[in-house]
Amino acid sequence: MAQTEHPSPTAGATRLSGIPASPGVAVGPVARMADPPALPAERPEPGDPRTEASTARGALEKVADLLDAQAAQLTGEAAAVLGALALMARDPELGRRVEERAEAGEPAAWAVHSACGAYQELMLAAGGYLAERAADLADIRDRATALLLGLPMPGLPDPGVAHVLVADDLAPADTVRLDPEQVLGIVTRLGGPTSHTVILARALGIPAVVGCPGAETLRDGVPVALDGDAGTVEPEPDAELADRMLRRTERRRALLAESTGPGRTEDGVPVALLLNAGEGDPKEAGAHDSEGVGLLRTEFLFLDRADPPTVAAQTDTYTRLFEEFSGRTVTVRTLDAGSDKPLAFVETGHEDNPALGVRGFRTSRVHPGLLTDQLAAIAAASEETGARVRVMAPMVSTPDEAADFVALAREAGIREAGVMIEVPGAALLADRLMSRVDFVSIGTNDLAQYTMAADRTLGTLPDLLDPWQPALLALVGAVGAAGERSGRPVGVCGEAAADPLLALVLVGLGATSLSMSAPALPAVRHALARHSQGECRRLAELATAASSAGRAREAVRSAAHPETVD
Repeated sequence: MAQTEHPSPTAGATRLSGIPASPGVAVGPVARMADPPALPAERPEPGDPRTEASTARGALEKVADLLDAQAAQLTGEAAAVLGALALMARDPELGRRVEERAEAGEPAAWAVHSACGAYQELMLAAGGYLAERAADLADIRDRATALLLGLPMPGLPDPGVAHVLVADDLAPADTVRLDPEQVLGIVTRLGGPTSHTVILARALGIPAVVGCPGAETLRDGVPVALDGDAGTVEPEPDAELADRMLRRTERRRALLAESTGPGRTEDGVPVALLLNAGEGDPKEAGAHDSEGVGLLRTEFLFLDRADPPTVAAQTDTYTRLFEEFSGRTVTVRTLDAGSDKPLAFVETGHEDNPALGVRGFRTSRVHPGLLTDQLAAIAAASEETGARVRVMAPMVSTPDEAADFVALAREAGIREAGVMIEVPGAALLADRLMSRVDFVSIGTNDLAQYTMAADRTLGTLPDLLDPWQPALLALVGAVGAAGERSGRPVGVCGEAAADPLLALVLVGLGATSLSMSAPALPAVRHALARHSQGECRRLAELATAASSAGRAREAVRSAAHPETVD
């Protein structure tokens, strides 16, 4: 395979390196996010505590109203994200904490600030889903504080020209409002490869580099060249480099526009290209050029409710989505919730580390009816449509757990049942597990955090969560080999599948399907079409033999077909 030529650093400038988060390149001036509103150095004397409490609660309600209004102008995942933020702003527990602070003598803005900060610490300590939403709470705090202090609302800069957005981090509420025509690329100092910002940036098709030390040195108006494939940011690029990257962008757009149809390697080996989907417009999801859904998240039906949804309500929701994928595959992940995604109607007791506790399939140990009702609804919806419906359980650790889930699915009348491999124990016993299921799907996001002992919600360890980590790829390879020996399909539905280069490696490791956000489909399809299965296997050998994630990525970049990255 041909060698890829990479641009050299600009003389006199310092190249920054971070985590490649969303593929593509961008050249443009920097526009920085403004600092969040800060409390004045001197705290004023508070007024009547009840008045301060009412004012503080009113600010949170105003923030919720503003988020609802913005959500009403959007669709799909973007609308869902803002809707969830509005619910958080109205969280009764948050309101209670704010009132306590105000009644203890804090002015309204200080009460909001301190209550949100304390609540954030609890969410971060809980880990998992709650920790992921701690950054969202900071965004709500900043918006309410701005209202209370009469300061400008925090948000995106508007320099009047297309730009590269630079920030310490981005809240999902900001990311969903990005205009790809104006925001050419994203650079953040914090954040990891599985953050909400990355997922949303990929969904918008905006190149991004996250976890980038030195991003704080980039100043407004300074031109930069961002490479979302290599994870580099070049301040003040010379004219030759800027022109080369812009030509690369146009070439990529032309190539991807031609990329349609089923996924397959250059020598004709089929690799199903599927969608990751969740709450959103079923028609919009069904309109994408995909071979179906590889991961249908179902948590949106259960979270932020006092009681579980009925079988009838679930059946209606599933039916509407399945109908849009008639003739295609839909893979439903059963409820992935527990102590880290708390359900008001499921008591699991206190857990010091919920990420290692009762979550996913383990929830059925304490509330089996949730799973059996969900399987009944999926089966009923499947009978009403022409889609090929499969189910898979998250957080399965042992072959016996896999067998138990498959038995429940069969009892409900579902013909194809599998499990997600997100735990190293399941990957290490993949051969035994394969004999109990119809298929498996690898969730690289969780498998990375459990393999590397690095909480995926922390912004301080992004390098350990890089999906190019050779240890993670070795586990993926073990599962892929077990799938080949057993004849069982092996999918990948983590964010790793959306990286065109890494997709080649995953196929070389034995993946038979890849599931991702819709904008990633053309680039992955294009990359596969230019590499044979044998070449994918050679790239996989290079990646797993490397000593680090960075070296694995560079080894594959250098050996891959030039059009994959240029």
